Amino acid sequence: MSALNAISPVDGRYAGKVEALSPYFSEFGLIKYRVLVEVKYLQALYKLGLPQVASADRKAIDELTDIVTTFNQHDAETIKQTERITNHDVKAVEYFLKDKLKERGMGDILEFVHFGLTSQDINNTAIPLSLKHGLREVIVPAFNRLLDQLDKLVSDWKEIPMLARTHGQPASPTLLGKEFAVWTTRLREQLRQLEAVPSSAKFGGATGNLNAHYVAYPDYDWHAFADRFVAEDLGLQRSYPTTQIEHYDNLGATFHALSRIATILIDLCQDIWTYISMEYFRQRTVAGEIGSSAMPHKVNPIDFENAEGNLGLARAILGHLADKLPVSRLQRDLTDSTVLRNVGVPLAHILIAVQAIEKGLGKLLLNETKLQSDLEANWMVTAEAIQNILRREGYPKPYEALKELTRGVEHIDEIAIRTFIDSLDVAEGIKKELKLIFPDNYVGKY
Repeated sequence: MSALNAISPVDGRYAGKVEALSPYFSEFGLIKYRVLVEVKYLQALYKLGLPQVASADRKAIDELTDIVTTFNQHDAETIKQTERITNHDVKAVEYFLKDKLKERGMGDILEFVHFGLTSQDINNTAIPLSLKHGLREVIVPAFNRLLDQLDKLVSDWKEIPMLARTHGQPASPTLLGKEFAVWTTRLREQLRQLEAVPSSAKFGGATGNLNAHYVAYPDYDWHAFADRFVAEDLGLQRSYPTTQIEHYDNLGATFHALSRIATILIDLCQDIWTYISMEYFRQRTVAGEIGSSAMPHKVNPIDFENAEGNLGLARAILGHLADKLPVSRLQRDLTDSTVLRNVGVPLAHILIAVQAIEKGLGKLLLNETKLQSDLEANWMVTAEAIQNILRREGYPKPYEALKELTRGVEHIDEIAIRTFIDSLDVAEGIKKELKLIFPDNYVGKY
């Protein structure tokens, strides 16, 4: 399929930007992870010593891993062809593996492929495992690369004074690097919370009680087996008790954590967009790029706008996933199945956004002249500093005195502030101290 024919821009316009996610969240990826779980399950039954499986050759059992490592497009197509007949995706995987066992001369253990399991034992292990790997291999490294880029800007700009704005109005000056450090701190905390959420999986048979396992082999501790299999063979955390499906609470927590990260990145995009509009930043031009089809002079902050739009889409989908998945009628309905197929979509939008932000940050050119001129034009922000030194000295009603000087006045410049200081009934040493306060050095500490 040509990218021009794709309905979703994730698989069309932006396909090249998100191809790293394909091994985890494509249809091919889902099928491969199902195969992986089924193979590992059969190997676990062998390790358990189940008589009908233990008779197989140890080397042949170990070599079943090759089915996963060599899994290719042709294998996936074979499974899809079977699915068109069975109208059941997991059953098609089971038949595929049985055919592979026949080819290897292992026909005597065919019926222990998918033994005692229901489809959700495969889906509810394959999907959290693919999500865990996709986050670890693609999404978290992308966040960390962005953090590295932001950290450099924090360091480069840690001593650059900047007029702050609260409620859009001039406020006590700050440091540009510190303002960027606010985002890095927030992102790192939410990334920590994301990585702390367990990767939970359901593995318990048709309704969660391993009924088929216990009726066939009542002397085995199947719950202990399931706990070990999910933890040791898959690296996940088994949820128990469950219905036929995983209850998805931790999956919801993962999506909420990702949504919070997206929110912080939207905040970053909007603020940088505003700084560009204020001319605190200019943007490095790229040869051949056009900012406007009508206005040749424009260099638009399109990277931050693109990122903001994609992050909004990601948050909307993540919100639906987190809200919908933990709700299921009685022991199971099928609404989770179609929804889970979209897990990779919000991650793709996040990845597109992160790449756009990285590109946008790389274009920023600091305009120190504009930052300095804004500070110079807003001497009234030193009023807070003056009145608090006067408080320290016991001066009567210092706030009111500064309020009368600054509020509603069209322009307060250095001369007005100096004249006010000279009029104060304080010691000359205090006046000297007050006159050392400038908008560009009244920045606190970071």
